[in-house]
Amino acid sequence: MTQNKSEVDKNLQNVVKDLEKQTVTSHQAQQVQQQTNDHRHQDALNHDKAPHSYVLTDKE
Repeated sequence: MTQNKSEVDKNLQNVVKDLEKQTVTSHQAQQVQQQTNDHRHQDALNHDKAPHSYVLTDKE
């Protein structure tokens, strides 16, 4: 294990950094979730389209 030269707890530094971050409001979280749902819905619509006109075959 490497020694921490600064004698400061790295885990504690990371916790402080996390606490300094701006919190997400419920409105922002809902917008992110809605965007995810919209992408899933669009993906599902794209997969519902007719298959491609080519056929894969084994070539020997």
